[in-house]
Amino acid sequence: MDTLSTARQHPVRAVVIGASAGGVEALLNLLTGLPADFRLPIIAVLHLPPDRDSRLAEIFQHRLPIAVREAADKEAVAPGTVYFAGSGYHLLVETDHSFSLSCEAPVHYSRPSIDVLMESAADAWGAALAGILLTGANYDGAAGLAKIRRQGGLTVVQDPAEAQVPTMPEAAIRKLQPSFILPLSGIRNLLLELDQHSC
Repeated sequence: MDTLSTARQHPVRAVVIGASAGGVEALLNLLTGLPADFRLPIIAVLHLPPDRDSRLAEIFQHRLPIAVREAADKEAVAPGTVYFAGSGYHLLVETDHSFSLSCEAPVHYSRPSIDVLMESAADAWGAALAGILLTGANYDGAAGLAKIRRQGGLTVVQDPAEAQVPTMPEAAIRKLQPSFILPLSGIRNLLLELDQHSC
């Protein structure tokens, strides 16, 4: 099935994205093509050193035409906004579509963890969620994408042949059959189509 017919048949309300090594460049490539009227919320986890404040929101807000911020505890998820997880805390989405931060142990040596975000978002949005996993050097995100798949959501993996570090996409492909395996340009087109047909 092509991405356009999938978007028509599978309306979503939110997008979660995970990346690690090479992720900043991949996300810039992916998100800079979004229009100013893009409506879906996008929530992203990139692996960060725990001893350094994240500057991701600052970097991206100068390059994107939509709102960008670091997700805050108890903040409600708003449309047309890109949220980044801060350093040192897991980022979760509650069932009322607000954020919560957690100091629980790292997962795959990472806090924030992609799995933690994706699994909580799958509980919050069910089939109305799209999960995207990009370049990275460990296995974080594979279990989270698998849960999104079990809940009926869309699962998208960056083509490992294009990924700067293919370990993370390859681990996800081994664990589940993603809805799509696409290059960044194809993922961007899918996001645009999902936004047009969002519920």
